[in-house]
Amino acid sequence: MPPSLLIERKVKREFVRCLRKAGRREIGGILFGEQLEVGKFRLVDFSTDGISGSAAHFCRSPQHHNQALEGFFQKTGRDYRRFNYLGEWHSHPSFPVQPSAQDIHSMNNLVRSERGIPFSALLIVRLDCFFFLQARANMFSRMGAVEKIEIRNGNL
Repeated sequence: MPPSLLIERKVKREFVRCLRKAGRREIGGILFGEQLEVGKFRLVDFSTDGISGSAAHFCRSPQHHNQALEGFFQKTGRDYRRFNYLGEWHSHPSFPVQPSAQDIHSMNNLVRSERGIPFSALLIVRLDCFFFLQARANMFSRMGAVEKIEIRNGNL
């Protein structure tokens, strides 16, 4: 069974707001998740680097996102087994919501680095007709496997 990611309406609305503000510029950040059970996650929140990025490239600022991650851990009582870093996200305003060769390379480097991250999700988003969020997610692991993540809609 493929991994799944629950994204609630309020989180989708925040993505739409950020994407509208960025326009044709790629933006991104990190994903904060809750593990509901093995292989099933809920996207709790995300950080956004609204400064970096161009029309065809995004590279996040580690300092900005480390502060956001620390704030998330404080808010969730440092319950790392339940709430933790889930992965990365960025937009493709001018391209399909599938990972580029550079995206795949970056994610493989991330999970194979010495940071101790066993897996990381990559969520790519874009707006369709300025209102509708398109999204695709993949899970990258140290073993080199890349799995498509089933995105499920939440009601909050």
